[in-house]
Amino acid sequence: MTDFAAVPLPPELARIAAETKGFLPDDEADALRAVVAAHVLPGGVTVEIGTYCGKSAIHLGHVVREAGATLVTIDHHRGSEEQQVGWEYHDPELVDPRVGAMDTLPFARQALFAAGLEEVVVPVVGRSRTISAFWATPLDAVFVDGGHTEEAAQTDYDGWAPHVREGGVLVIHDVFPDPADGGQAPFHVYERALAEGFTEILHVGSLRALRR
Repeated sequence: MTDFAAVPLPPELARIAAETKGFLPDDEADALRAVVAAHVLPGGVTVEIGTYCGKSAIHLGHVVREAGATLVTIDHHRGSEEQQVGWEYHDPELVDPRVGAMDTLPFARQALFAAGLEEVVVPVVGRSRTISAFWATPLDAVFVDGGHTEEAAQTDYDGWAPHVREGGVLVIHDVFPDPADGGQAPFHVYERALAEGFTEILHVGSLRALRR
């Protein structure tokens, strides 16, 4: 795999990211920053699918700010399947008692405000499928970390992989070749991307990066 220059997170941003709810281990966060930084162009756009509470958006936000670029982070903020009541990753603190449903948007907005990234990180509230249907801007990087059902993962790939520019990068999280380690939908997307002409350039933990 190709080596990429490290992109350290400033201490204050590192503290905020560490305190933000999410599922991105430090080694994968380091790899994510490095590989995206190597592909982001000044004035370019990166898209993240799956904001959750903003942890990865802080890491990516620092990268795009340094590059003079923009991050669009997309989420309906009602939680993916495994985060609903009774499921493995349910967090009662994220439920809005007024509607009885998850709402991670306030947590993400607070994290981005605390990190001082609101000028370069644009949260878009909606479903990936809905937004990709009218998207037209070429993308330097796409980070897919949304719903992990087969339908959700394949829909994210269908909607966003075509927008990755030549030489741009598609990063997929939670890729587990062994079913004993985790769900298979992101792995199937990874396999599909390879079959359709993307080339793997980085593998750290469950994080895979592929260049068009």
